[in-house]
Amino acid sequence: MLTTVAVLGTLGFISWLVYRAIRGRPLRANHITYGIAIVTGVYTYAFFLGMNVPQLIKVVVSIILGIGLIILASYLQRRRGEILKS
Repeated sequence: MLTTVAVLGTLGFISWLVYRAIRGRPLRANHITYGIAIVTGVYTYAFFLGMNVPQLIKVVVSIILGIGLIILASYLQRRRGEILKS
């Protein structure tokens, strides 16, 4: 069931990109990255549902650690940018 939703989400994302291109609206990198992140998240969630619970816990901890590192990197990058502007 979730795989079907993921496939339909992917088709919807591709359709949205085509629609924006036809209407002449600019496609910025953040739109494409955001859409790919959402589609990837749905596929990942569908994959996790088929896993064993202990393995699922390991993966979730790894994801949370990755999120923490991304937040730390963005904080440090923003802080470095403020220092360079001063």
